[in-house]
Amino acid sequence: MIDLTRDGGVWTVTLDRPDKANALTEDMLTRLAGIAEEAVAARVLILTGRGKVFSAGADLDAARAGLATSPVWERLSGALARLDALTICALNGTVAGGAMGMFLACDLRVSVPGAKLFYPVMKLGFLPQPSDPGRLAALVGPARARLILVAGQKIPVEEALHWGLIDRIDDDPLHAAQELARDTLSATAQHAAAIKRMITPRPD
Repeated sequence: MIDLTRDGGVWTVTLDRPDKANALTEDMLTRLAGIAEEAVAARVLILTGRGKVFSAGADLDAARAGLATSPVWERLSGALARLDALTICALNGTVAGGAMGMFLACDLRVSVPGAKLFYPVMKLGFLPQPSDPGRLAALVGPARARLILVAGQKIPVEEALHWGLIDRIDDDPLHAAQELARDTLSATAQHAAAIKRMITPRPD
């Protein structure tokens, strides 16, 4: 349910459970976290999905069984944030719930038109993962973070583009992500990492 392809320095990770809106099980999350930890060898890591939804977040049965509070969410987002590789989330559709964590931890975010972003923790009675509110507020400011986390608003990507939460909208987000990676791939790994860390220091 998680596919990984390596093409030179580009690792493309695809969520492949389209019949369940790419809802995440513990096995899927553990696999994603392991890939993110192994991706120290990558120059670029792209996250995308199959079907019409990037991810509906946690599988609801798994969430009720304890996945909603599992440390694997933070393991995944933390591993992504620590990478020197350029990380790009290429949304093939809506992203919701806990899947927002990996989306927020990426360096760049591109999307198909018509997708939505939402994180219904208030409604479902769960807390967001610890690092997610800070990353969200750093991108869009506290008030807009409250719109998503406290007021439970579903934000169209066209609006999110104006907020700075989405960086580009494209009918083919995977191709757009590959285009955005070109300059990074043409530089040395050390040079690309140095520039990235001047913008966003590596988290502890």
